[in-house]
Amino acid sequence: MHLTGPSVLVVIPALNEEDSVGEVVRSVVAAVPAARCVVVDDGSRDDTRGRAQKAGAVVLSLPYNLGVGGAMRAGFRYARDHGYDVVVQVDADGQHDALSISTLIEGLEHADLVIGARFAGVGEYGVRGPRRWAMRILAAVMSRVAGSRLTDVTSGFKAAGPRAVTLFADTFPAEYLGDTIEALVIGARAGLMIQQIPVAMRQRQAGAPSQRPWKAAVYLVRACAAFLLAMMRPRQRLEGDR
Repeated sequence: MHLTGPSVLVVIPALNEEDSVGEVVRSVVAAVPAARCVVVDDGSRDDTRGRAQKAGAVVLSLPYNLGVGGAMRAGFRYARDHGYDVVVQVDADGQHDALSISTLIEGLEHADLVIGARFAGVGEYGVRGPRRWAMRILAAVMSRVAGSRLTDVTSGFKAAGPRAVTLFADTFPAEYLGDTIEALVIGARAGLMIQQIPVAMRQRQAGAPSQRPWKAAVYLVRACAAFLLAMMRPRQRLEGDR
């Protein structure tokens, strides 16, 4: 799949990321100039909106904080309503290397959803202790559901092809971890082909991470709850599928 025309939309969900969002937008524009960059301002109380616009992004402002899932649902609906075939999710904190966007999009030649995997042999990014064990358990379970070996199911660096965009514009979950675990379950059960591609991650450019190592037990419990909730929901069907 090629980076031509207005078919690629890069969506950057952002909450109070004024210190990094401008540089992230500029890096995306430089790496994939043919793509449109949209920042979804998720109820920020700082100058996230202004700095994103100054850097060249279209900004969608949510009236209050909905979380990454709610922000990405807005991004997918924008893509559907404006005729974009591909949506690439990029974090606003600078961890995702914009130069890897083209690699993720190329992976859509053979998949509907491509995950930029942090723990697949590229780069030095790592998570230690109980949280790492929790991620391994989740990856093992999700690999069985998706029918494909996955090592990083909580990555926020993903590319979605046309079938995934159509599906997620209506069904992308807004709950905690919905943008990762639950979205993957919904996609897999709807028949999307899910694969991963190794990518290198960087440290945050600004701000503090949303998770701390000591919260690993709570993280695992909530992730399992998100997984079970997704499995209990009716299976979604894409237009044209029987």
